[in-house]
Amino acid sequence: MPLPRLALFLCLVLLGRVVEAQNTPAPKGNRFTYPPSIEGATVETYKEVNGTALKLWIFQPAEKAAPGVKRPAIVFFFGGGWTNGTPTQFERQCRHLAERGMVAMAADYRVASRHQVKPATCVADAKSCMRWIRQNADKLGIDPNRLVAAGGSAGGHLAAAVATVPGLDEPGEETSVSAIPNALILFNPVVVFGTFPGLEEPKFSKGFSAERLGCEPEAISPIHHVTEHLPPTLILHGRADTTVPYATVEAFAAEMQKKGNRCELVGYDGQAHGFFNNARYDETLAEADRFLVSLGYLPPEKANP
Repeated sequence: MPLPRLALFLCLVLLGRVVEAQNTPAPKGNRFTYPPSIEGATVETYKEVNGTALKLWIFQPAEKAAPGVKRPAIVFFFGGGWTNGTPTQFERQCRHLAERGMVAMAADYRVASRHQVKPATCVADAKSCMRWIRQNADKLGIDPNRLVAAGGSAGGHLAAAVATVPGLDEPGEETSVSAIPNALILFNPVVVFGTFPGLEEPKFSKGFSAERLGCEPEAISPIHHVTEHLPPTLILHGRADTTVPYATVEAFAAEMQKKGNRCELVGYDGQAHGFFNNARYDETLAEADRFLVSLGYLPPEKANP
């Protein structure tokens, strides 16, 4: 590998590890093993490709649904710079939302350190995951028209990309089933690659060539594909984020709103990248809960007596 490409790869690996460390709560039991073993979750394989089985960890509400009732669902994609990371990142959020009545899922996908893939392949996996969930809605007991995509950092990019970015599907995959979610919850997401009018190109994306990404930068950049009639979106982002600058999500939210889409941006003063699983976990979870209540996906929280 030529020296400049090797240096770029090593920088991305380091970035992914920093992001993973920031986004992941303190270790408990086998939290850092891969693939993880998550107590109380059922496991399904949503895709097998090149000898790799990609799995979903599924949290069902304890109380069984009434006959004929289909629950809303949410799937989380972990962060880690498209290079590493673990589905356990959103385990706590999944448990909370399952307790509140949703079917909550944590998805695996291929990453550079384990599978030597590029970000375009990560998007293909995320789209396959969304389609599998919809195709298996009856088995999962969910409403395929109330499916939320969520994620943090690179995982937030994947959630935004399945809603906005055309193409980048797994070759040969049946695409008649939509991969577009019905709502988005994005935690410090990457939503800009390359240049966009009125916005300086983010420093982190300047090394992301078409060769590095697996496609042209604009082809994988959610902000470049904002149209009308996109899913309602909530973005939770630290104002002091130097990994994914706050200005990028401000521009994305403005573009969404300009096209008539509902897009709420909540900024957190003094918070850097990965804050949502640390100092502001309770606050960001409450915002996500409120957003889901506003969509009718969750019942209002009962007031304390």
